[in-house]
Amino acid sequence: MCGIWALFGSDECLSVQCLSAMKIAHRGPDAFRFENVNGFTNCCFGFHRLAVVDQLYGMQPIRVKKFPYLWLCYNGEIYNFKQLQKQFGFDYQTLVDGEVILHLYNRGGIEQTASMLDGVFAFILLDTANRKVFLARDTYGVRPLFKVLTDDGFLGVCSEAKGLINLKHSTSLCSKVEPFLPGHYEVLDLKPSGKVASVELVKFHSCKDEPLHVACDTVEALPSGFDLETVKSNIRILFENAVRKRLMAHRRIGCLLSGGLDSSLVAAVLLKLMKEININYPLQTFAIGMENSPDLLAARKVAAHIGSEHHEVILNTEEGIQAIEEVIFSLETYDITTIRASIGMYLVSKYIRKKTDSVVIFSGEGSDELTQGYIYFHKAPSPEEAAEESERLLKELYLFDVLRADRTTAAHG
Repeated sequence: MCGIWALFGSDECLSVQCLSAMKIAHRGPDAFRFENVNGFTNCCFGFHRLAVVDQLYGMQPIRVKKFPYLWLCYNGEIYNFKQLQKQFGFDYQTLVDGEVILHLYNRGGIEQTASMLDGVFAFILLDTANRKVFLARDTYGVRPLFKVLTDDGFLGVCSEAKGLINLKHSTSLCSKVEPFLPGHYEVLDLKPSGKVASVELVKFHSCKDEPLHVACDTVEALPSGFDLETVKSNIRILFENAVRKRLMAHRRIGCLLSGGLDSSLVAAVLLKLMKEININYPLQTFAIGMENSPDLLAARKVAAHIGSEHHEVILNTEEGIQAIEEVIFSLETYDITTIRASIGMYLVSKYIRKKTDSVVIFSGEGSDELTQGYIYFHKAPSPEEAAEESERLLKELYLFDVLRADRTTAAHG
């Protein structure tokens, strides 16, 4: 949802550099803005907006009267922004969920900010009063972030690598464009020249640790123990809550549906919860496959059972082959499995954009990694080794399935 881009310490004219930011325009079809930073003429932010919440005040970089020295560009959704407002008495000036980042930072600094956010996010926060730049990304890297930092302190940050590779700089840009690590934040000093120096890179959360934000969670206290009924009940409570907290968009919601266990569960629970909160439009579900493929048949059954407004996209071999180059350009990876799995998702996203008004799309990503759903897990030598493999997959999600889910959908806004 959105594309973010920022430069600090550019030697070249910013009006030339900002052409690079246009390479991620697909991420935000609703509006775009470039803004120079007062007092730092060689620093600027670029933002492409996909309006999901607060149509009126949602443009970025976000700045509020209370903190005129803070500039925020972020991509994502913060699910607990209302709970945090209640707990700490924050006085919001917009309806934008990301505004909470400014208030948390003002209250407790960057470590508390990153740790207290329940959501998916990548952000660039500038504090001109204390001459600091902060970068941060969610635990699983659901939201993308790339950076390039030269030896002389020129920093470029972007949602996708393509927005950084052709930047102009006095020393040739031999520095590598790299993904920013999930579950980390970085602190950089901002010099009077607009250049930066990295101070520290900190891991604020690991997937096996309970996050700090559970302190203000809305989920009831769960009973402990491994009794089967207790475990099943806990999974149900947590899973329903995971779907419920994502129902915060002001735009139409849809759901990808392959007919497999993961997407079927998400679609079924989503439909139930939409009825509970009186969302009065039908849930659109989307399946893609070749004529009479197992996915299409299974998805059709599930859609009929739950009562969604179901859409099928029939794919032929030629269309799949023709899409490969576009898909690789969107993904920014040559990983074969990721490319193969992305073709259908890219084409179904294209259909959603052209033929429907659904903007916020639910899916069943990540569950195979978490619950050992891949077929090779039955060969695990022991439960402990299976758990280790599951953890490895979760840590690398940002390079594979999460990357696929983000790029194939964002390519079509």
